[in-house]
Formats: sequence, structure tokens, C-alpha cells
Amino acid sequence: MTDQTARLFEELVELNYQLYNSLFLTLPLDAVEQTGTLLPLLTEACEDGLQKGHDPVAILTEFFNQHRAHFTEKEQIQFLFKIIQYVERQVVLIDALEDAAYSRIHQIDNKSSLIRLTERAADEGRTDKLGQVLQNFGVRVVLTAHPTQFYPGQVLAIISDLTDAISGARIGEMRDLLQQLGNTPFFQKQKPTPYDEAVLLTWYLGNIFYPAIGDLVDPLAERFPEQVNSNSELVSIGFWPGGDRDGNPFVTTDTTLKVAARLRYTILQCYHHDLRHIKRRLTFAGVYDLLDRLEKRIHEELVEKDHRQPITLENIFSVLDEAEELITTKYQSMFVDQLQSFRRKVSLFGLHFASIDIRQDSRIIKRTLDSVLANQPEILPADFSQLTEQEQISALLTCSGIADSSVSDDPVVRDTIESMSVIGRIQQRNGERGAHRYIISNCRGPVDVARVIALLRLCGWGDNAISVDIVPLFETVSDLQGAGDSMISLYQNKYYQAHISQRRRRQTVMLGFSDGTKDGGYLMANWAIYSAKETITSVSRDAGVEVIFFDGRGGPPARGGGDAYLFYAAHGIKIESNQIQLTVQGQTISSHYGIKAAATNNLGQLMTAGLENNLIDRADRELDDLQRNLIRDLAERSYARYEAFKQHDLFMPYLEEMSVLKYYAMANIGSRPSKRGGDGALKFEDLRAIPFVGAWSQLKQNVPGFYGLGSALKAQEDLGQLDACVSLYQHSRFFRALIANSMQSMSKTNFELTRYMESDQRFGEFWQDIYQEYSLSREMALKVSGQTELLEDNPRSRLSIRLRERVVMPLLMIQQYALIRIRESREEDDPQRLSLYEKMVVRTLFGNINAARNSA
Repeated sequence: MTDQTARLFEELVELNYQLYNSLFLTLPLDAVEQTGTLLPLLTEACEDGLQKGHDPVAILTEFFNQHRAHFTEKEQIQFLFKIIQYVERQVVLIDALEDAAYSRIHQIDNKSSLIRLTERAADEGRTDKLGQVLQNFGVRVVLTAHPTQFYPGQVLAIISDLTDAISGARIGEMRDLLQQLGNTPFFQKQKPTPYDEAVLLTWYLGNIFYPAIGDLVDPLAERFPEQVNSNSELVSIGFWPGGDRDGNPFVTTDTTLKVAARLRYTILQCYHHDLRHIKRRLTFAGVYDLLDRLEKRIHEELVEKDHRQPITLENIFSVLDEAEELITTKYQSMFVDQLQSFRRKVSLFGLHFASIDIRQDSRIIKRTLDSVLANQPEILPADFSQLTEQEQISALLTCSGIADSSVSDDPVVRDTIESMSVIGRIQQRNGERGAHRYIISNCRGPVDVARVIALLRLCGWGDNAISVDIVPLFETVSDLQGAGDSMISLYQNKYYQAHISQRRRRQTVMLGFSDGTKDGGYLMANWAIYSAKETITSVSRDAGVEVIFFDGRGGPPARGGGDAYLFYAAHGIKIESNQIQLTVQGQTISSHYGIKAAATNNLGQLMTAGLENNLIDRADRELDDLQRNLIRDLAERSYARYEAFKQHDLFMPYLEEMSVLKYYAMANIGSRPSKRGGDGALKFEDLRAIPFVGAWSQLKQNVPGFYGLGSALKAQEDLGQLDACVSLYQHSRFFRALIANSMQSMSKTNFELTRYMESDQRFGEFWQDIYQEYSLSREMALKVSGQTELLEDNPRSRLSIRLRERVVMPLLMIQQYALIRIRESREEDDPQRLSLYEKMVVRTLFGNINAARNSA
């Protein structure tokens, strides 16, 4: 299978890339002939220079001396900008080629993983059990607003069209699209607003997720009609743009309401389009008129001509039920499957399409409540600070009064107050699923949860049932380790128990991979989250509560990314798996869900992993005491190594001075600031995970994806425990997934690019420490896995990474060259030169990020 995958990739992607890339040379683009001719020579010069140990300045200087000796520095800079633009478009071509070949490379046949699961269940006599699981099972992917998407909307549209042209081998159309691409800007001169981000993602909702989820669910409904049709949460979408306020002061209640309206408008557009298509078949007397009136009613709301009450789900279901009754009784059920498929989509997407999550930092929530109390101290007991934790929780959960945003001049505090009531307004218009969760970032304990309920009570909900799920987000290692005790404190409180009872005895808990890895390193973060899930599952089951884990996963393994199926399939019976929920963000949205085939496959894999977890005996996935102790020891040793590294005096200076960390904010890719805490000095705790991980990625060092792993495994080898580690890899899905994902991180490193730093007077030893840990991690990962090269068992990923890394080599070299020139310009106090090279660094970010597909 691996040989066949490698052959397909080489045939469909690598060879076609060489063929279609030559089309660029024939395009009438500005300076493309010069750039296209010299680019292969530049790539070769970069590779040869690095092999000889030359630094970026020496490599590019020699290149210009050989090929353009007459260039002035200004002309050299202009040429390098042209190279950047050219390579950006080469990356787009690779993306389109991989998308066009997706089904064949991933060897997707006519049977999805879900259908194969149903057939296996039938063979093993588990069909009834699978039906029972389907009644309450659900997968939710949550699209976030985090700024890792470097393709503007117009470029994404070109990629989509280019993929279709490649699939159809329409060379003339491809040439036109490549020319269009060459004349389309990649760089955004202004930061997008939160609403802009939402609009971009609604394209994926309407064009990808809507049809993909329908295609995924329909075959399942044929086998389990009652269970699938009655489960409106089987597959759902969450949405953070316009709702996520954490660290983004540009998100306001007006933004949230505007996004909610856009989501309603988008789903109604989908329904209108489907009804027009369905009417072409359901032309029967009585049926056609029903559907025609419904279509026109929706159209009137879309064009804002309907002055009646907005259409409701009850209106839609009433028409569909009546139409289905007529078809089955009068017209031999002809084409009824099309109507039933549409009805399932209405059930899944409602009038909200995607559920907006409201998120804010616990410190902001506390500050907001303190502002309210400063004006109305009688809301809480005078001795509140002296009360026990349980007494404080009870006081907060039973407080009464009215909070108004006028209590503060702070716009963030005012918005936090207003956001509490905006949830109810969205629910009235889009239904409860339109906005029903409040996520508490940096949650330190149960009092943080109680504060949110207190604010909801004070902001209009009062003693009424609060139709909002309060979701603590545990991120740091210490908070993850204390998460079980935090949930026990909440479950023991009778007032919180009353709230849980109103929420179907369900409690959602979010776990943050990104900040967890930033805080504790790769191995410890993953082990702390795994352990927290086991502990929270245990205390929740004891309390009669079904816990739902919401995983804050980013793109790369360092932020919880990697193979999602492997991750969820590794969960043992001690981890609740009735629901799978995870964030999907930025470039991962376009790479995993950018085409319908990919979206259907990836959603199906998530559903398959979760259903398998509930269908089969997972006892063989459980860690025994020896395995558990071994992983714990590895995590603690890794954590100690990472913590010492993180506390090094040069840790932050290295990132600030030698990487692109500060330039993420200049890239205008997202509305959210790149760090918490305003414009003061950069502190580690204020550093956002995306620029943190992204900076290491751009350096091609990928520290958060492996650091500490090698030292931990080497310590076990020195203790004579290497065989135990090998056995752990062979028998534990969880540990195997950890090693595989870390291998993916290491496969995207290139320390030769920054080897010149080894001789740097200030940072030389620091660079050597990183390189030594990488070398050790690579060596030990290969030993434990029994592989001879990284990702030996995953040729698709290995070959894709190899192709992409070679294409962006000139960008990486230009970026390091520009960073060196920036340091020179600062020393020479040359602001004009400094500005040019800073722009160059920013421009290199785009192609490097897009080529990696999951680097931030």
C-alpha cells in the first residue's frame, strides 16, 4: 500500500508539477521570464551553499555575482521580491495538484470509512449496538478565527477553479487561471475585520461543508434511518469568528449579531438552492406547490421583501412533512429520498448553520464582574473574599441584580457585559443552537465558571433557566492537572447541579493543546491532556454527568494537530467519547476541508474513530500500570528538559532577534493582535501560541514539536529501558500517535538553513543546544519506531513535505538573508534599508506558511 501511495503521488503530483510549472514560463507576466529562468539556478545555489556550510548572505552574494553581477542592491531587492511572488504561486499549483489528486492519493473508493464500519458491525453482529450509539453520538468541527490563513478569498477561489481544471486536464483553462493567479495580489494591505474573517469562512460552509455533510450522512441514513434522522447533532459546525473575544478587542456585540445574521442568510441560500433543484423532480400536484411556496418564502427573506415574521424551522418542517406524506401516499414514494436528504440537512443546520461560541479570558471576566460589584456591592456578601470556595460558588450562582454596560468606560468590560445578553438575542432569531456556549479561556478553577453564570444572571437571564453551556478551557500544565478537582467542586454544588440538569446532564470541557505545549512542551502537554481526560471522565461519571471534550487543536503537532483519526482512535475506555469536538483553523481548514472529497473523508474519519470507540471493546487500548508509569516518567523528564530550555536567559531574545516572531503582526492575516497584554514589553505568558509555534516553524527548527522527547527517551535507554519504550510504541496507539506526529514536525526541520548561527557570539551555544536535542529526538524516535527514516510508514506525507520544502527553499534563504540585513541596518541606523528588508521578511511568511499547510 505504501509503495502504491508513493507511486501515485509521484505520478499525479510531482511529475505534473514539473509539467504545469513550465506553463509559468510562457505567461505574459511582469519579469516572469527572468524570474522563472533564474529560479532553478537559485534553488540549486541555495542547496549547494548550505551543503558547503555557507551562510545566507554568502550564498545570495555568490548567486548575484555569477548571474546578475551588474545588479545594484536596490535591483537585488526587487529581484528577490519577484522570486517571492513566483514561489507563492508555485505553492498554489502544488495545493491544486494535491487537491485534484486527493481521492486517488488517499485511495478513497466508493465506500467511505463509515460504510465500511457499518459492514464490519454487521459481520460481527453489532448492528443494533451501532444503531444505539448513533442516537446520541456527535461530531463537531469548530472553525476558528485564528490568523493562520494566508490565502485571501480571491486566491482560494482560483485554487478551487484550478483544481477543477487540473482534474479535467483542461490545459487552456489552466493557463488562463495561472495567468490570473500571477496578476492577483496575495498580500493584504489592511488587516481583515472579524466580520471579514467570518465572511471568508462562510464560503467553506456553503460550498464545502453543506454538501459534504449531506453526502456523508445520507448513506448512513439508509442503514439507520430512525437513529440518523432523529439526531440533529450527528454532525455539526461551530464558529468562532465574531464570537471569540479572547485577546481581540475588535470583536463587539454588533460584530456577533452581524455574523449571526450572515450565518442565517447563508444557510437560507443553501436551502433556497436545494429547493429549486428538488422541485425539478417533485413536480407532482400538490407537492410542487408546497415546495414552491416554501422556496418563495425563503427567497423573500433573502431579498428582504418579506415583512411577515421571519421563517421558522417549524414552518419548514411543516411543509416538508406535508410534502413527504403526499409523495408516499399518492406518488409511490418517487424521489422521496431527495426530500428526506434535504430534511436531514435542515435538521442538522437549522437556521443557524454553525453555532457561534462566545469566548473570553477568565481575567477579563473577573475584571468585568468586579466593575459591576464596584457599583453594586450588595450583589455579593460583604465577606465574599473570606468565604470557602463552595460558599463563593453558591453566592455567585444565586446572586441577583441588574448589570448594565454603563458601569465602566472600559470598552472590553462593556462588551463582556453586553455579550451575555447577545446570546439570548441570537437564540431568538437563529434558534438555541445559534449560540449556546460561553468558553472561559485560561480557566483556573470552578470560581471562574461560577462568575460567568453570575454575569448571565445579572445581564438579563435572572432566575430563568440559562440555556448556555459554560465551558472551562484548561490550558497550562498545572490547570490541566487540577482540572479534575475543579470539576468535582462544581458537581458538588447543588446550584450548579441544577444548571447541569437543565443542560441534559452534559458538561463540555475544553482542553488547550496550543498553550499546553507552549507551557509544558510536546510530550508533557499531550500526557497532561490525556490524563486530564481520564480524570474528568471519572469524576463526571461518578456525578452522573456526560462530559464532552472539546479539543483546542491547531494545525501542527505542536498545537495538537497531526492525524486526527490516530489521535481519537487511541482513546481508551476511561475517556468519554460519545462526542468528538475539535477546533479547525486557518490553513488547516483549506488543506483538510478545502474540497468536498477531503471534507467528506476527514469528517468521516472523525465519525469512524468516535463510533469505533463506542462500538468495540477498548480494553486493549488501555495503558497498563507499567505503560502508564513509563509514559509519565517520559513526560516528566521531557518537561524538565523543556522547562530549563524555556527559562534560559536567551530564550525570548533568540525568538525576538533571530526569528520572524514580531513580523506576524505585520502580515495583516488576522484581526486579532499577535500577543496579549497591549503594546508593552513582550513576555512569554502574553505570547500567542500561533506566532510562537509559527516563528519556530519559519526557522525550520520546530522546537515545540519535539523538544525534550529525545532526552526523555535517551534517559530510558541509559536505564536499560529502551525495549520497554519499543514495546510501548508497538502496543499503545496513544504513544504511537505521539511519536508519529513528532516525526512530522521533525521532518519539516532544516538546521542547515540556520547553521550560521552556530558561530554567533551571543546565540551560538543556544542554537547548538536546540540542534543537539533535535538530533537526539530524531535518533531516538527512529530507534523506538524501528524506522530508518522519518515518516517511512507514511509516504504520502513524506513525499509532499519533500516537494514543498524544496520549492520554498529560496523563500527560506531570502528570509534568513533579510533578517541578517535587518540586524545590519539597525546597527548602521539605516531606517530606509531596514524598512525594505522588513517588508521582505513579511512577504516570505506567506509562501512558507502555505507550503507547510499546517505550520501554525
